[in-house]
Amino acid sequence: MSSPREAPDAEMLPGLRAAVGDAKAKAAETRRRNAASWEPAELDPVARVLIDVPLAHLDRPFDYAVPVRMADTAVPGARVKVRFAGQDVDGYVLARAAGSDHTGRLQPLRRVVSSEPVLAPEIAELSALVARRWAGTRSDVLRLAVPPRHAAAEKVPSAPSPVATRPVEIQSWGEVPHAEAFLGRLRAGDAPRAVWTAAPGDDWPSMVAAAVASTLAGGRGSLVCVPDQRDVTRVDAALTATLGAGQHAVLTAESGPAARYGEFLSISRGARKVVVGTRASVFAPVRDLGLVVVWDDGDDLHAEPRAPYPHARDVLLMRAEQQGAAALVAGFACTVEAHHLLTRGWAHHLVAPRAAVRRRARVDVVPGEDRAVGTRLPRLALEAIREGVADGPVLVQTPRAGYAASLACERCRTPARCGACSGPLRLAGPTSPPQCRWCGQAAASWSCPECGHRGLRAPVLGEARTAEELGRSFPGTTVRSSSGERILECVADKPAIVVATVGAEPVAEGGYCAVVLLDTWITLGRDDLRVAEEALRRWMGAAGLVRPGGRVVAVGDPASPALQALVRWDPAGLAAREWAERVEAHLPPAARIATITGEPGALDDALTLASLPDHAEVLGPVVVSADLQRVVVRVPAASGPALSDALGELQRLRSARKLDPVRVQVDPPTL
Repeated sequence: MSSPREAPDAEMLPGLRAAVGDAKAKAAETRRRNAASWEPAELDPVARVLIDVPLAHLDRPFDYAVPVRMADTAVPGARVKVRFAGQDVDGYVLARAAGSDHTGRLQPLRRVVSSEPVLAPEIAELSALVARRWAGTRSDVLRLAVPPRHAAAEKVPSAPSPVATRPVEIQSWGEVPHAEAFLGRLRAGDAPRAVWTAAPGDDWPSMVAAAVASTLAGGRGSLVCVPDQRDVTRVDAALTATLGAGQHAVLTAESGPAARYGEFLSISRGARKVVVGTRASVFAPVRDLGLVVVWDDGDDLHAEPRAPYPHARDVLLMRAEQQGAAALVAGFACTVEAHHLLTRGWAHHLVAPRAAVRRRARVDVVPGEDRAVGTRLPRLALEAIREGVADGPVLVQTPRAGYAASLACERCRTPARCGACSGPLRLAGPTSPPQCRWCGQAAASWSCPECGHRGLRAPVLGEARTAEELGRSFPGTTVRSSSGERILECVADKPAIVVATVGAEPVAEGGYCAVVLLDTWITLGRDDLRVAEEALRRWMGAAGLVRPGGRVVAVGDPASPALQALVRWDPAGLAAREWAERVEAHLPPAARIATITGEPGALDDALTLASLPDHAEVLGPVVVSADLQRVVVRVPAASGPALSDALGELQRLRSARKLDPVRVQVDPPTL
């Protein structure tokens, strides 16, 4: 009995070849008949499609024929499938046209994935602007702008916003000069632009909601972008209290694919004209956009970590220019970029008078050497905590998490190192032995290699050790920690001490009675271009949570310019100082820069192919890792668009020639 896998006889081979040939011929004839059988649409039979292919040299629309059966569904903004380079790829219909410049026969659309117009014309135009500004591709931008499709969500109609049963009460901005004029222009449908520096104790979510309500009263929509989910929650609650339930949409990744896509559709269909969300919401297709708001624009969460790496603030300002909308760049601090908007007259400054700020909070700076007996806290800081906790909650901000992040010899101050790998030692808890941060090996029998002493001290204490010390100093007082995975959302208005790391500070009902900022020298000791600006932003973010009439104490060097700006509550003054220094040193944003990162050979090819603008400086290369190097290209600010165009053309050349990839990042947030 023969096996089914046994080779065919020699006499059978010619017949098999003939059968295979006939099958291929029939399949080819079927494809020709199918291609000839479709009829083009009578009206606008050409669709201009932007294909979803991440190749820079293919970043342009392609013309396809619209079959008559797709004439009503292949609308501008719809998702489609097209044949490209021998395979089916996704794309978006940008427009329909009566003819094409292509002289040959157009390929028909394969199918319409969804007739839902998810790509609005203004967002399609914005994607081109963003791709050019950051030397990227439109397909990469649209991956950020349009969320993945959820078929079930498309079948659910978007309920219109409920009719308001009561008039919207637009709250006042209190003591901020010219704020009422700003809100009045929003109600009138104008497009004012402002940089707002919030004062201590300001209920900024309610004030943002008031600006949104003013814009909505003028018949236009608003878009509010905040750094993280906790800020979204606060603004969401403020908008609900001001506008009523169901009047706005929330766009965040935490919502889940179906809920996020459903909210996106409610915006795209015009059912919601007010949006709040994180950085991806900057591309939300809000109809009749009248106001864009970015809160805390210096937060690094606003910088997109995926290509082409746009910044939420800059995208929103581009939308304001593109669509004639008002703009509000807001925060407790003031970035150098926001100061630049003021100096060139693009925006006006909204800030409370100095007398009003002094009434809101008293800010003191005390040297760290002035410690109370038996504690690492200065006497003034302990006094502020003692007075504050008698009336309500007190916030203590520390820059490090954990227990003791680093250790040193108690006698000679030599850093404690692991005997196995020379890594730094740390303490995970009060009863844990010293442990290496690199290899995890315990070092219970450690002794100093310099002096032989076995005692250890902790130069830097984390929030857990700080909370432990405060618990001993204030017996009977509730001490809570907020950091890492254990972030508190809010605390009640009752006596308690809250120890939190930077960015994990919970909101207190009614505000904190006192705020203490510890170890400010650590925040100022980072190796970064924006170290002073970022340090002040972190401190003001915590100090802004104080209640009116509260007290703020910072432990650090009183001569530090950043701490002096905190005492005066003058972030614009520090931003002006930073701007002057960067102009002199030719650093961003006074200059424009870009980084090119890749393997040494690919980097050399990129520098050879790049047609950089005049006066461009190439700094580097420097080693980034074992197989990667990086160069920095710097040009004057006026040559920034030319630099972006040159790098975009470089990406297209490299893509067309199939060269090894390099990473191009225009205006990176940090070097």
